[in-house]
Amino acid sequence: MTPNKYHLYELSVQSPDVHAAWLEELYKGLTKKHARHLREDFCGTFKTSVEWVKRNPKNTALCLDLDSEPLDYGRENHLAPLSAEQKSRVKILQKDVLIPTKTEVDLISAGNFSFYIFKQRSLLLKYFSSCKKSLKTGGMVVLELAGGPGMIAPMREKKEVALSKTQKFVYTWHQKSFDPITHDAQYAIHFKLPSGRVMKDQFVYDWRLWTIPEVRDALSEVGFKKTLVYWETAHKGKGTGEYVHMEQGDNSFSWVAYVIGIK
Repeated sequence: MTPNKYHLYELSVQSPDVHAAWLEELYKGLTKKHARHLREDFCGTFKTSVEWVKRNPKNTALCLDLDSEPLDYGRENHLAPLSAEQKSRVKILQKDVLIPTKTEVDLISAGNFSFYIFKQRSLLLKYFSSCKKSLKTGGMVVLELAGGPGMIAPMREKKEVALSKTQKFVYTWHQKSFDPITHDAQYAIHFKLPSGRVMKDQFVYDWRLWTIPEVRDALSEVGFKKTLVYWETAHKGKGTGEYVHMEQGDNSFSWVAYVIGIK
């Protein structure tokens, strides 16, 4: 049986338990309060939200995505194993993130560079405005960004990932094109199974690579009181997966960072 592409994706690029813990620590560090209510935008299979509700019996998660397929996968594989009480604290909506949600939350997370789908500045502003309206006073939106020359050069980056104790598959991140005038960029993810079968273009992305100052300016324009940048630390030239508040970054070949807007 061919492994599901969402399962392969989660094994390749996600650490939802680590991310949920980091969001909790980030909010506590900046506000001196506990975040209880998370909204996960572009949530896909919403595994981070599931990990979030597991962390504390007071935690709730609101999961938004327009695509029913990953939501259905998440319901079957991540929501189903939860207890009835935990399930009651997860709300899944097939909904446009450009429309504010009625329930005000402490945190909004947009991971995996997902908001890059908004290629016009007017849409970026509309999204950030929607986030602001959906947050409690003092709440924050956490946006994951990537950039640097290593993010725009045509290339294929491969790595082996464990599928089981005895089998591995190959994950390929394919950077197809980049336009320096528009900052439009196209990417794809491929998988090669232990059998040798290639699953090509399982995920395809058509993004605009927004820069950190553009994002901060847009957040400020819609009324966020403060913006912060959390930059990935490095050891011997490689990212550590740890992020610290910085106002000047290293001129890395490629980088991942978080921009935070505080209401």
